[in-house]
Amino acid sequence: MSPCCSLRYFLFYLISGMTGSLLLLAGGSALSKTSPVAQEIRFLLERDASQTHPGFSHAPLHGKSHLLTFYSERAFEPAWSSGQQPTCEAMELRQLIRLAGIDGLLPEDYHLAAVNMLMNRFFETGLLSAGELALLDVLLSDAFVSFAHHLHHGKIHPEHLNGIWNIQTKRDEPRVLEKLNRALATKKVREELHSLRPKFPVYDRMRASMKKYAELAKRYPDQNQPLSTNDKPLEIGERNPIVPFIRERLILWQDLNVYSIAPDDEDLYDRTLAMGVVSFQQRNGLQADGAIGRATLEALNHNSETLMEKLAVNMERLRWLPDTTLQEFILVNIAGYSMDFISKQDTLLHSNAIVGKSYRKTPVFNAAMSYLVFSPTWTIPPTILKNDVLPSVRKNSAYLAEKNMRVLDHSGNTIDPHTINWEKISGPDFPYLIRQEPGPSNPLGSVKFMFPNEYDVYIHDTPSKELFYREDRALSSGCIRIQKPYELAQLLLNDQPLWTDERIRSAMQQNQEQLVQLNRKIPVIILYLTCWTDSNRRENIRKDIYNRDAELLKRMRRPLLENRSGSEN
Repeated sequence: MSPCCSLRYFLFYLISGMTGSLLLLAGGSALSKTSPVAQEIRFLLERDASQTHPGFSHAPLHGKSHLLTFYSERAFEPAWSSGQQPTCEAMELRQLIRLAGIDGLLPEDYHLAAVNMLMNRFFETGLLSAGELALLDVLLSDAFVSFAHHLHHGKIHPEHLNGIWNIQTKRDEPRVLEKLNRALATKKVREELHSLRPKFPVYDRMRASMKKYAELAKRYPDQNQPLSTNDKPLEIGERNPIVPFIRERLILWQDLNVYSIAPDDEDLYDRTLAMGVVSFQQRNGLQADGAIGRATLEALNHNSETLMEKLAVNMERLRWLPDTTLQEFILVNIAGYSMDFISKQDTLLHSNAIVGKSYRKTPVFNAAMSYLVFSPTWTIPPTILKNDVLPSVRKNSAYLAEKNMRVLDHSGNTIDPHTINWEKISGPDFPYLIRQEPGPSNPLGSVKFMFPNEYDVYIHDTPSKELFYREDRALSSGCIRIQKPYELAQLLLNDQPLWTDERIRSAMQQNQEQLVQLNRKIPVIILYLTCWTDSNRRENIRKDIYNRDAELLKRMRRPLLENRSGSEN
C-alpha cells in the first residue's frame, strides 16, 4: 500500500470495505457491464458547453480532449477510486497538488478546493455518491494532465510576454496520458509527475530554496518590517539603531552565524557582522565592500514571500528551456551581468559582463559561436554616427585622425576626409562608412567572439575596464562586453596547438584584424535569470534590470481560464 494512506484512512478502508463488498455482491451484474460511476463520468465529459455541470462552476476542466481519450480507452471506468472509495493514488495526487507551490505553481489551478471538498466529505460521511466519485475522478485526471503540462512546458508561453525570448522551447510533448496510465498502473504518481520537471540540477536546488523560504515565512511572519537609515553608508565601527535588526536578518538568511555580543555593543557595526554583510552582498550581486548603503538595505528588505516570488518566475523560465544536455556551452545571464564557460557541468571560466541598457536591451536567444576576430575594427553604427561622430568632425577636423578612424565607400575603398563637405552632410544622407582601426581606444577592445544571429549581438572586449566594478552594468547598446576576453580565447582555441598563450596575446595587440575559425561550434545561451541557487546551495538574487519579473508573476498568479489546455497557448 502506498505510504500516502494515513493510519486513519487505512482503518477506514478496512471497516468500510465490508460495506463495499456487500454493495458489489448486490449489484455485481450491473457493475460488470457499466458501473454507475463510469456512467456518470461519461455523462460529465459528453456534456456540451451549454450544459456545464455545477461541479465545474469553480473548477473548469482544462484538458477535456485528453480526458475523453483517457476515459474512452478505459470504457469510462474510474481511475482514482476502487470499491467506491478514493485510492491511495488519489490521496497522493492531492498531496502533490497541495505542494505545487514548491515548483512556483498555483495549487488552485489543479482543482484543489473541489478535490478537498469531496475528499473531506468522504472522510466525514464514509460515502460518496456515484456522481461525486465521478466528479472527483475527472477532476483528479484533469489536475494530473494540467500539472504535467506545466511542469514540462511551463504555465505561461514566453511569446505572450514583453521582451524577446528566442530560445527554442521544448518541441517534444510530455505524453501526459502515457504518464497518467503508467502512474496508475505502477502506483507511482509522484515519480511520473516529477519526471517532467527540468533536468537541470539548478532547478532542484531552487525547489529546495523554495521549501526553505516557505518554512521561514511560517516561522517568522514578522520579517516585513522595512529597514531604513541615513543616505550615508554605515561603516564598520559606527553605531546605529538598525544594527540589531540587520544582524537578525543576516542570521535569518544564513549569511551570518549566531555570535556573542556585549550588551552595550548591540548597536555596534562590528567586523563579524561586516563579514555577514559581505556574504549577503556577494549573493545579491552588490559591491562586496561591507558598507551598508541604500542598495544593500533594499536587498535586506526582501522577505521570504518576495524571494519565493522571485524563485517562482525563474523556475518558470527554466521550464521553457529544452532539456538537451550540452557538454560544452557559454551561458550569459543578462540580469546577473555574467558570462560562464561550462564544460561537462564544470564552470571553467566565470567573467563579469556588461549588457544592454534598458532602452537597448540584450535579447534572450541562443546561437552557435563559430569564429573570433582578434584586434577587430569597428564600423560606426548609424545612430552613433549621426549623434556623436559627425558633430565631432564638424567641430574638429582632426577628430578622425585622433580616433584612428577611416572613411570608406561601400566597396571598402578609403576616402580622403578632406574631400568631403562635412557641413552639408547629415547622418541619414551620409554616403560612406566610418571605421575605427584596431587600437587601445577601439570600443570592441582586443577581440570579439562571433555567433551569427539576427540581432547583431556578439561578445567582445572593451577598453573601459573600470566599468566592470560597477553594480549596475546595463551600459551597452545590446552586445555583451566581458572582463576576461583573453581567458575565453584560450578556452576556445585549446584544441588548436598553434594558438599558444603568447600567440593569442600577440594577436590581441595587432594593428590589423585577424579572423580565426573555431574547430567546433560552441552553443551560446543568453538568459535572463534574477534568482537561482548555486551549487553551494546559496541563493543568488539580482536586480530585475529590465522589469520583467512583475509581468510574468502576474500571469503566473492568474488562474487558468475555462476550456484552456494545460499550457497557456
